[in-house]
Amino acid sequence: MKQEKFSIPIEVYQDESELQETDRRLLAHAEQQVSKAYAPYSHFKVGVALLLANGEVVTGNNVENAAYPMCLCAEQAAIGAASARFPDVAVVSLAVTVFHEKKVIDQPAGPCGSCRQVISEMEDRHQQSISIIMRGTTGPVYKVRSAKDLLPISFSGAFL
Repeated sequence: MKQEKFSIPIEVYQDESELQETDRRLLAHAEQQVSKAYAPYSHFKVGVALLLANGEVVTGNNVENAAYPMCLCAEQAAIGAASARFPDVAVVSLAVTVFHEKKVIDQPAGPCGSCRQVISEMEDRHQQSISIIMRGTTGPVYKVRSAKDLLPISFSGAFL
């Protein structure tokens, strides 16, 4: 038997002040979306901002539902909005930040598995890597260069 080891290159910043200005502004857009999230059950609010290749910023937030499988993730809300408004424009980067009403989240929160797959599909669709900037409410910021870094064995249309 042969074993493979996958490693994930992650840029780690002590806080957003160390980020490039473009990334810092995108994270600020994501932070503004947190307050618009609807999370009455988990109290876990997520805000996302996408930077598109045309310079537009598209945002989204999570929307919970009492029937949990019906919840809408912030990443998918933003990607859906971007696809509707700018179907032929690639996403260049995505910033995600979170807030919990009952505790402090002091470490970066990455996209869930489903969202990682959706982001990966967007990379394939536009043949453009999407950098992902992740932050909790406070604390360090993580950045990866591609969704593929967070989902190294992704499913793609090549299998179909």
